[in-house]
Amino acid sequence: MANNTADHPPGNSVAEGNHDGDFGMTMEDLRTLMELRSAEAVNKIREEYVDVQGICRRLKTSPIEGLSGNPVDLEKRHTAFGKNFIPPKKPKTFLQLVWEALQDVTLIILEIAAIISLGLSFYHPPGGDSEACGQAAAGVEDEGEAQAGWIEGAAILFSVIIVVLVTAFNDWSKEKQFRGLQSRIEQEQKFTVIRKGQVIQIPVAELVVGDIAQIKYGDLLPADGILIQGNDLKIDESSLTGESDHVRKSLEKDPMLLSGTHVMEGSGRMMVSAVGLNSQTGIIFTLLGASEHDDEKKVKKSKKQGPPENRNKAKTQDGIALEIQPLKSEEAAESEEKEDKEEAKPVKKVNVTKKEKSVLQGKLTRLAVQIGKAGLIMSAVTVVILILYFVIDTFGIQKRTWMAECTPIYIQYFVKFFIIGVTVLVVAVPEGLPLAVTISLAYSVKKMMKDNNLVRHLDACETMGNATAICSDKTGTLTMNRMTVVQAYIGETYYKSVPDPDVIKPETLEIMVNSISINSAYTSKILPPEKEGGHPRQVGNKTECALLGLVLDVKRDYQPIREEITEEKLYKVYTFNSSRKSMSTVLKNADGGFRMYSKGASEIVLRKCSRILNAQGQLRTFKPKDRDEMVHKVIEPMACDGLRTICVAYRDFPAEAGEPNWDNENEILSDLTCIAVVGIEDPVREEVPEAISKCQRAGITVRMVTGDNINTARAIATKCGILQPGEDFLCLEGKEFNQQIRNDKGEVEQERLDKIWPKLRVLARSSPTDKHTLVKGIIDSTVGETRQVVAVTGDGTNDGPALKKADVGFAMGIAGTDVAKEASDIILTDDNFTSIVKAVMWGRNVYDSISKFLQFQLTVNVVAVIVAFTGACITQDSPLKAVQMLWVNLIMDTLASLALATEPPTESLLLRRPYGRDKPLISRTMMKNILGHAVYQLTTIFTLLFAGEKIFDIDSGRNTPLHSPPTEHYTIVFNVFVMMQLFNEINARKIHGERNVFEGIYKNPIFCFVVLGTFALQIVIVQFGGKPFSCTALTIDQWLWCVFIGLGELLWGQLISAIPTHHLKFLKEAGHGTTKEEIKKEELTEDTDEIDHAEMELRKGQILWFRGLNRIQTQMDVVYTFQTGQAAVPGALRRQPSVVSQHNDATAAKTLSSPTHVGLSSSSSLTNSAGAPPPAAASSSAAGN
Repeated sequence: MANNTADHPPGNSVAEGNHDGDFGMTMEDLRTLMELRSAEAVNKIREEYVDVQGICRRLKTSPIEGLSGNPVDLEKRHTAFGKNFIPPKKPKTFLQLVWEALQDVTLIILEIAAIISLGLSFYHPPGGDSEACGQAAAGVEDEGEAQAGWIEGAAILFSVIIVVLVTAFNDWSKEKQFRGLQSRIEQEQKFTVIRKGQVIQIPVAELVVGDIAQIKYGDLLPADGILIQGNDLKIDESSLTGESDHVRKSLEKDPMLLSGTHVMEGSGRMMVSAVGLNSQTGIIFTLLGASEHDDEKKVKKSKKQGPPENRNKAKTQDGIALEIQPLKSEEAAESEEKEDKEEAKPVKKVNVTKKEKSVLQGKLTRLAVQIGKAGLIMSAVTVVILILYFVIDTFGIQKRTWMAECTPIYIQYFVKFFIIGVTVLVVAVPEGLPLAVTISLAYSVKKMMKDNNLVRHLDACETMGNATAICSDKTGTLTMNRMTVVQAYIGETYYKSVPDPDVIKPETLEIMVNSISINSAYTSKILPPEKEGGHPRQVGNKTECALLGLVLDVKRDYQPIREEITEEKLYKVYTFNSSRKSMSTVLKNADGGFRMYSKGASEIVLRKCSRILNAQGQLRTFKPKDRDEMVHKVIEPMACDGLRTICVAYRDFPAEAGEPNWDNENEILSDLTCIAVVGIEDPVREEVPEAISKCQRAGITVRMVTGDNINTARAIATKCGILQPGEDFLCLEGKEFNQQIRNDKGEVEQERLDKIWPKLRVLARSSPTDKHTLVKGIIDSTVGETRQVVAVTGDGTNDGPALKKADVGFAMGIAGTDVAKEASDIILTDDNFTSIVKAVMWGRNVYDSISKFLQFQLTVNVVAVIVAFTGACITQDSPLKAVQMLWVNLIMDTLASLALATEPPTESLLLRRPYGRDKPLISRTMMKNILGHAVYQLTTIFTLLFAGEKIFDIDSGRNTPLHSPPTEHYTIVFNVFVMMQLFNEINARKIHGERNVFEGIYKNPIFCFVVLGTFALQIVIVQFGGKPFSCTALTIDQWLWCVFIGLGELLWGQLISAIPTHHLKFLKEAGHGTTKEEIKKEELTEDTDEIDHAEMELRKGQILWFRGLNRIQTQMDVVYTFQTGQAAVPGALRRQPSVVSQHNDATAAKTLSSPTHVGLSSSSSLTNSAGAPPPAAASSSAAGN
């Protein structure tokens, strides 16, 4: 390697736009360097490169100016060191999805039955008197229809193909949508770098080796780097190491920064040293990909090759690695599937703090299991009855003997019975349900984008509809986050507006301007307005911008001061964090002494002041009684005006006293001199009070959780409408809150918390831990009629735990840190509270859409199953043929789910209370509608079935022999059935007993299109369907009668809605959520992976094989798609474990809990950056394995 350190000017790449691309280091050198940690890395840098500047020179970059941004140079860097991009896994092809859809057990049964039926229809027994075989064969030859026997089998196969193609297409479009969403989130993630001396933000994917990046509190590092300059920098490396302690980074001890780790405190600059696949996250991915590849080969060679302990190791490594999913990879899902397919082996459990299942998810899973059981029993009984009836009739009553030549004919009958049974099962299970859920969610997610809600986990969108409480931040969510200083207390004078610089003593002004300019992040600045006459733009921390604005207001400029005292000259910085609630910067004076500037929450900083600058700019002692007087006369009046109060102070350390111990913070941050106290206004957003009153009308309690002073918080809460005058609500400070909810040992007691939270509306001066305690307490509480569903907003790094714990976590898109976005379920792209109200509306709409679909679907199911079952038992043949059933199934499932799941939300959704966790999916009103319409439909169909030939004066279609042509009678039955469903689809648009079912129908063009389209198709099928659809063309009169009977559904619907539901106490509800008793029984603890309820039901041995029935599998597919949000690409989490091995290997099942949850934290499914892992939940025990 050529060492050209000397040949280059001292590393300012701006000067050298056209160099030869021959960097002084190769990718290998950088990789080797990045593998070292702490002291080893420092020594290596010293030995080989002297210092970090040496590396910068070799990489032809300047630590101050950054890269030139010259496209040629950037291209060379891409070629030499790679791009910051981890390629995603290839999406499944359409054919793979078709193959997956074909795995469906019921479809396979139908295919087999159809093939047998086809085979037998071509087989003609040699000779043999057909009479001898009894009525079975009678009438076949006369009609000359024997040749057409193959049509039914072919038609079933054809319908199966249609169903498969539709399913595959849906999966494909779903996957496409997920990928679109992922790329949208990726494009939004930007990172701050210095190029040509300018601080700019670029998309993460454009970072190159040699870039100088600014890092600050809350960032998720998108690439590996080496620290150039840092202030009090602490990093959370748990996503890579599993160690939860924060690692302190400094040039002397440990300058190595790794991609995918989080900046928890401080700020600094780093030089990017590895990107994409060469960064630490990328390397892990490459290993994962390779091991997966090897595993596939291994499985192909033989099932159990290689020592088992190695496989266990690999698997545990997967456990960790799954924690570090970058955004673009579905690797997690894939490797889970791989793990499921191998036998379950005991793996050390990775402790993942996992959210309980989403509300809808739990209800749907239970409902699916119940319906599946019922369908299976019905279909089995149907087949048994048909076979028994046939056998008794043929061999018992008609006394025939079984003759060899009759066998194919008998078998053909049995196959027909079997097909009828399977058809009943197909119709009984609402396989359109997962489809409806998916369509509804995908549609909502897409539309929610327009309402400034970027949904990261699909289920969040629906859970939000059930929210009963919102814990919101104040700054930026309820307020505009445009801060300005409006009052000040300087030189012992209280100014109600910003004072004129002439009235302040020059010495005081000088020290105040210096303090504000130096003791604030240099990334905070005020830029000229974008539009003429607009507000100046605030960049960076808004509170600091307000203070910098004050400097400009007193006719001074902060920029020259910063240029004179650059960041490198800052001796020590104590950055702001939630426990300190202040920030301090130390400068070294020429005489060897030090000066420290501080600023922070006024009551906290004032407690540490022992002197104050008086009106003459002289020091005067500041006693506790002076402080109390100041709080009373200055701080409280400011706070009552809704202002945030900040105290600016300083302290001098004389040279004689020597250098203080900077680590003893309490000692350093005392004996301060107060310069000024300022009141900062952050106006409430205009639209917030209206949004909050909407929430309150909708039965949602809004609580404000803020770090601000209690008086400020109370004033803002009153302006917003969270606190109403004359109401008995609590406003507590964090300290008081903790005293009331903790026992003598300092542990939180749920009973104590239950006394407080129902009345609590404002929690001020709260720490992130308080926020988490409050959220957890409300969620775990069993006080009140329903269990609470809590949404939380957060923007800071420390809000992570509360956002994760909440049922729905909202992160701020503008002010939020990467860590907060990472832990959240929905990102508010405009940081506005009104967007949360829109999310509530969409969530309720999803829930309602699914209920509408269920109401419609279950009516079809009840009727079709009863008709097929009774018809089969009485007339030995289902009035609705297999192909007709499949058609009904297709329109009623796929098309109806499309029509009903895309209803747009209306404001009326916000006028009712939330459903909560325990409310059943199918309410009593819906049950009334389902059974009421079923009664109408069954009465009509049985009347037509047993008296239709008399009413219409046509031949009866009952008891026709095998392969006889379709009759008008049965065609009318089928047609009327479909017409009734079509009109009932319109009834299904309302589920709360509303009278006007047509309201807003024109706003949903998809619905109108589907209904009219289905009607047109039905005409085609009846008139031209012929033998395959067992239909014969009908006359105009018969058609009008069919439509007329269908129209009756709408009138009947009015009749049903007139019956008051509260009189129908006998009606059962279905699809309940989790009840309190069950919760208590299970004692859900936070750190254990709960086994979901469906899982528990399914564990009951007798349903083990039934679980294999893919119908239920499809339901769960959606359930898991929910759970892991975007990572669950269709089919990727489809559960196909070997049931037997899972049953036998109980120990494995225990350690794995439920195979689909291993190692996936609720956040790891969608990560914010091209290569950045989520904050890992991988425990150190897993890491150590």
